Amino acid sequence: MKKVLFATTALIATAGVAAAEVKFSGYGRFGIGYIEDRSTNDNVSDTALVSRFRLNIDGITETDGGVRFEGRVRLQADDDASTGEAGSAGLNGARFSVIFGGLRVDAGNVAGAFDNLANYYGNEPGLENFIGQYSGVDYEFLAYSSTGSGANAVFFQYAVGDFAFGASYDQNTTNNGNTALGGADQWDISATYTFNNITAALAYGQTDGPAGADDPSLVVLTLGAEFGDFSGTLFVGRDSDTPLNDAGEETDGTNYGISAAYNVGSALTLTAAYGDGSADGDTQQYGIGAIYDLGGGASLRGGIGRSKVGSADGTTRADFGAQFNF
Repeated sequence: MKKVLFATTALIATAGVAAAEVKFSGYGRFGIGYIEDRSTNDNVSDTALVSRFRLNIDGITETDGGVRFEGRVRLQADDDASTGEAGSAGLNGARFSVIFGGLRVDAGNVAGAFDNLANYYGNEPGLENFIGQYSGVDYEFLAYSSTGSGANAVFFQYAVGDFAFGASYDQNTTNNGNTALGGADQWDISATYTFNNITAALAYGQTDGPAGADDPSLVVLTLGAEFGDFSGTLFVGRDSDTPLNDAGEETDGTNYGISAAYNVGSALTLTAAYGDGSADGDTQQYGIGAIYDLGGGASLRGGIGRSKVGSADGTTRADFGAQFNF
């Protein structure tokens, strides 16, 4: 994402202390989206305007010793996919970071080890990135919230050479059905290694289960590679002791997926993704998309795909529109 510095402020009067700065960055997107049988309400059309405006606000300063302090909040406005109307807009929870060399520590509304894992999301087709290789995963891990307060958690990462190690901890999560006594402890860890044009990453996470039950968990292995104009990712995982889906079908099992991107020319990139799982209640997704670079951080994007949850009927989805980064 191209980031442009809009405003900086030199604040601190102490001699030799680096200047503080405030940065604004983000993107906007808008277009047309189609969801088959979008709603049971006859007055809601399957085709509707889709949009998002995202503004990141970062406050940054650095000490004499080279320790960098950051704070981020995000303003975001989205459409409501279920109704085709404008959705909620507001300020999310704050994330605070301390960075020194290869060490980074985040606190507050943080992304955990899975949410930060290299190639977890892969290439997601569509203006709205509605198809993912990870679709078979039913475990709810610690993730950054763009529109809510998020978790009050901590994330740690250390990178040295070609290796990177990460870990996160959330003391009172309600993920994976853990609502008793206000929540349960959740943690995850990861390791990443990059060699030449290939990146391999492995992560494991676990949540304290309800009294008398096993602890829900997830393990994921990803591989990503670039070969000239082609890039691709592989995804394999396994979740256990996750809740049944809405139809009461089993969701524990192996998850797998693949995604790819190919630069056809100087401006056009084609994308594709497929995700599924071995359990009866897992979500299967597949689709293709295209991105046409207009220059200056603007592009035309679109995609078409299909999603199916367990034994339920599949749903076709498509979109097309413009995105501009700033």
